[in-house]
Amino acid sequence: NDMLKAVCVVSANDCAVALAEAVAGSEDAFVEMMNKKAAELMATGTHFVNPSGLHDDDHYTTAYDIYLIFNECVKNKDFVDIIDKKDYKAEITGADGTKREVTWEASNYYAQGTVELPEHAKIIGGKTGTTKKAGNCLVLLNESQDGKPYISIVMGAKSKDLLYQDMTTLIQGIALAENQAES
Repeated sequence: NDMLKAVCVVSANDCAVALAEAVAGSEDAFVEMMNKKAAELMATGTHFVNPSGLHDDDHYTTAYDIYLIFNECVKNKDFVDIIDKKDYKAEITGADGTKREVTWEASNYYAQGTVELPEHAKIIGGKTGTTKKAGNCLVLLNESQDGKPYISIVMGAKSKDLLYQDMTTLIQGIALAENQAES
């Protein structure tokens, strides 16, 4: 449970590997499961080669496929509860048996309060991802003013600042379009 939260809240790649091995017996077997699930979800522009999302030329996806996968994830209340967290406290036991408490802060700047929240929408939670090749990426579960959930995605931003500027513009544009449609 703590490792899953570490993966979702702070992108703990070591925990992604450990979870893959615990679930499927090996990283390769888990990656097979990931690709099978992606195919079931019709995420046809996606191919995984590792559980962490770290760069590999044969590891790729599309914004639409991220939508399909994230849309499936948010059907799970436990997942939504995890991505809704600003931070998470965990007790870690070291190899020598020593216990310590750590606090992981969400990598999502909206959750941290680092950037101003967009107007006219509630951000429920999301997941960041960054590599040199992919740039800065963010997928969010949002709720419109009338309570309708929707997913917003920005991929490939050159900087964190640009990522959140683009996401705020996207969310505010959706809210504006929604308001115009009601008029």
